[in-house]
Amino acid sequence: MASLFEAAGLEEGAPRPLADRMRPQRLADVVGQSHLVGPDGILTRMIESRSLGSLILWGPPGTGKTTVARLLSQATDLKFEQISAIFTGVADLKKLFDQARHRRAMGQGTLLFVDEIHRFNRAQQDSFLPVMEDGTVVLVGATTENPSFELNAALLSRARVLVFQPLDDAAIERLISRAEELEGKPLPLDADARHVLLRLADGDGRAALTLLEEVWRAARPEEVFDPAGLQDVVQRRAPIYDKSEDGHYNLISALHKSIRGSDPDAALYYLARMLDAGETPLFLARRLVRMAVEDIGLADPNALVIANAAKDAYDFLGTPEGELALAQAAVYLATAPKSNAVYTAWKAAMRTAKEGGSLMPPKHILNAPTRLMKQEGYGSGYRYDHDEPDAFSGQNYFPEQIGRRSFYHPVERGFERDVRKRLDYWARLRAERGEP
Repeated sequence: MASLFEAAGLEEGAPRPLADRMRPQRLADVVGQSHLVGPDGILTRMIESRSLGSLILWGPPGTGKTTVARLLSQATDLKFEQISAIFTGVADLKKLFDQARHRRAMGQGTLLFVDEIHRFNRAQQDSFLPVMEDGTVVLVGATTENPSFELNAALLSRARVLVFQPLDDAAIERLISRAEELEGKPLPLDADARHVLLRLADGDGRAALTLLEEVWRAARPEEVFDPAGLQDVVQRRAPIYDKSEDGHYNLISALHKSIRGSDPDAALYYLARMLDAGETPLFLARRLVRMAVEDIGLADPNALVIANAAKDAYDFLGTPEGELALAQAAVYLATAPKSNAVYTAWKAAMRTAKEGGSLMPPKHILNAPTRLMKQEGYGSGYRYDHDEPDAFSGQNYFPEQIGRRSFYHPVERGFERDVRKRLDYWARLRAERGEP
């Protein structure tokens, strides 16, 4: 059986990166994905049954998706064909499908591995459907993006989605140990620097092995790097984060929920993560304003003032000084009393407005600038609240067809506790005066 490197078309004697030389030769050697390749893993069971269906492998970079696809083809005696959605068009796909049909007629199946499959447009994704259905190819697609958003429902219905997890510290440590064994020498890092390297790898096995190579190349004989020395050697690896894709939405969701959950420390952490990754500060400022009105509301009316002030402060100061204003706003919002009563009331009012159509307000609260309008009863019976006891008339202001409605229910927290007392007081006055 050909090795993975021969299958990939690589010469035995050609120099290869460490990550290539360490590519697992067996499914059991893949680290960090025991839920898939362990003794009771899904892929292990598929191979034992000698029956492999189309798959979508979803997970971050460097978690073994390509390696697993190659190993699956070897374990099931399928011809391995690899393409990238970035460089492949419809004409290329048709050619591949024709070759797979010819191969199938000769008695051999094809595993078509499509890297970055989410980059195919809808028409290109649809082209896979007939060859998946008739068994011309077993499609194995790899994606770093959420398949639910990026892939057609028709394609997803014909493939099983398997989730690859970022490699944890134990998995990265196993890779390091294997690399040390392969190279025949220890990694020249002290214990603290070794721990820093785990953080720099950020769950990416390929990145970890690339970092190891950089360290070995840089180290002089008998030299051992501490954390500062490691940082000097490898500089700094940018966080895995794309402002237009999943990392962006996951982190802003984490920031929002940390503030909603009144955890200022977590809020600062996720705010720092996003700023460190290059997120636009004004995007974060806008989201803080939204959190102020959605999750705090009138429980603390100052929340909106603080969030807007932070946005203006960042506009005035810029980076990095202005980022402190965003941090201050995040802490204020996280520690403020919470209420979504206005948010909930607004949604309820919008539903009622849409359902009611163009209902006329009651005539007694409408102005009557003409004689005809007075004759029609406009303004008749209106009571001027400032002339009433307690400056409150209690009249009904809703259209007569729907009657009085109650949308806003303030909570017993923060400033809304006082608002609730007022509303309860006015309700009692209304009842005493016989108003509906």
